[in-house]
Amino acid sequence: MKNEFVLKAELVDSEGFARTLNRLAVEIVERNRGVSNLAIIGIRTRGAFLANRIRDRINLNENAEVPLGILDATLYRDDFRRKLKQPEVRITDIPFNIDNMNLVLVDDVLFTGRTVRASLDELMDFGRPARIQLAILVDRGHRELPISPDFVGENVHTSIGEEVRVRMEETDGVDEVVLVERKRT
Repeated sequence: MKNEFVLKAELVDSEGFARTLNRLAVEIVERNRGVSNLAIIGIRTRGAFLANRIRDRINLNENAEVPLGILDATLYRDDFRRKLKQPEVRITDIPFNIDNMNLVLVDDVLFTGRTVRASLDELMDFGRPARIQLAILVDRGHRELPISPDFVGENVHTSIGEEVRVRMEETDGVDEVVLVERKRT
């Protein structure tokens, strides 16, 4: 049975989306005092697209070539074996040595913290970075683990029955963030 949701609010439109990514890129460079020893790693799927866009903005603003990696932490999730359906596992692609690097892990929505925890576990299998920072487009609260982002695009207060949906040009044909709620039957 397919879950049905109803649009509750548009949280970020396409112009706000672009401004938020620009701000995150600037904050990342400022907090890291430049781009020396910096790399961006996106969590599949939308986090990877966001990481690519943030990295492109940093490269343009700083006239640099910041390394970009893509991470799929599906097999590292603590709920992997509890799922009834077969998860889609994709390739992790980190084509550089992360040892002693300042990494910025990027994802679209921070909710329970379990995806971030799984991603941190996987990153440790690749090496020993100097520091790992977390950049999130939307923090919706309701953490189950003590995970806190370093960079936040938008903070949104939600109830458990609501969901934040990030729609991106690459997958949805539009850049926006919306709040939806499960239809009551």
